[in-house]
Amino acid sequence: MSNEKELILEAKHVTRKFPASNNRVLTACNDINLKMYKGKTLGLVGESGCGKSTFMRFLVSLDTPTEGEIIYRGRDITKLKGEELRQNRQNIQMVFQDPGASFNPKMKIRDIICEPLLNFKRIKKSEKDAVARKYLEMVDLPGDFADRYPHNMSGGQRQRIAIARAIALEPEIIVMDEATCALDVSVQKTIIELIVDLQKKKNISIGFIAHDLGLIQSFAHQIAVMYLGNIVEVLPGEAIGEAKHPYTQALLGAIFDINMDFSKKIESIESEAPSPLDVPPGCPFQDRCEHCMEICKKQRAPLTDLGPEHQVACHLYISDRG
Repeated sequence: MSNEKELILEAKHVTRKFPASNNRVLTACNDINLKMYKGKTLGLVGESGCGKSTFMRFLVSLDTPTEGEIIYRGRDITKLKGEELRQNRQNIQMVFQDPGASFNPKMKIRDIICEPLLNFKRIKKSEKDAVARKYLEMVDLPGDFADRYPHNMSGGQRQRIAIARAIALEPEIIVMDEATCALDVSVQKTIIELIVDLQKKKNISIGFIAHDLGLIQSFAHQIAVMYLGNIVEVLPGEAIGEAKHPYTQALLGAIFDINMDFSKKIESIESEAPSPLDVPPGCPFQDRCEHCMEICKKQRAPLTDLGPEHQVACHLYISDRG
């Protein structure tokens, strides 16, 4: 990585296993190794059920990995407990997919935004009105929205409120779990523009979960592609066209061209992904890959460096390197 980038968080060999019926085990995350940098966006992309939300929940201490560690500012945050864990929540905040479900419907917007600040004694109760208006205006909403309730606002407005609440504690990292997927396309665009603007102003690191590769490539500095609990490719956002893994290429092939280029064929991945309870040995993508070789059925390929900031887990490229 470039020396200009400041490493702020690193996941090392993170694995999460859940017990299932008939003594089976569901591996939601399998040996995940990822890095986040100061002021940069890491996009985590994959189909529903691939384990991306499970991984991001570790960052905000909503779950704990079965194995591995997550190092933030030199400390393994998976080991924090009690008051130390509570205090660390100020550093890493989360914006959920459905902001309405994360709000108390009986609380006014003023109280929703200021609740974290009061909990950590950052402000006095007498300052709530001024502070709420400040953060509302920061996310391009009128200050008088502070007197409203969540049900009086649109989906896009509620998502802006969720962002305002997340940045109120001035965190170093914000995790966004499918934060725009429930919004209209036009509203998605304005929310993404807001996120990018706030990141530049506050130098925030962002972990953005998405299933839409076309959306995430527009603003993420780094993209990690996940399939059945495994990271299969990591590459710079601007270099998504150079993706090598067959799964990443399949995701790119499924993106509709908004410029109406009818020469671009929209492709789909043949067959369904196997159950997370029945992942085959070797490469998890083998059953859906037209390039599958015998070694793919026996051995999972490690992430291999292809170039600056570009890694892929595929035997096609290990073989090319001897």
